[in-house]
Amino acid sequence: MLNFILVFLIIASFVFYFYFKTRQFRTKSVFPIRKKMFASMAGSSLGTLLLFFGINQLILFSGIVTYVIAALFIGLGAYVAIFNFKAYKHYLSFVDEENKLNKN
Repeated sequence: MLNFILVFLIIASFVFYFYFKTRQFRTKSVFPIRKKMFASMAGSSLGTLLLFFGINQLILFSGIVTYVIAALFIGLGAYVAIFNFKAYKHYLSFVDEENKLNKN
């Protein structure tokens, strides 16, 4: 049952990654902060995908090589997700100002 939940979270993370990457590319070039915000949201989704994939591998397989590689996936995924979430919060504070500047 836990494996199905993790597979669902992996697929949902990929869908969110694809959605935010698409939003990043479709945003007009007059909104560079918004493009960076969508890029950081996509990066955060990619980090959660790596994190859930590493946890799923720990559940499915056993062995020292699996534990090492899963630990790398979990560590890297957590780092990428946290770093990009902090970047998202930073860029989010400037989006309203960017909208006001580009209304003219």
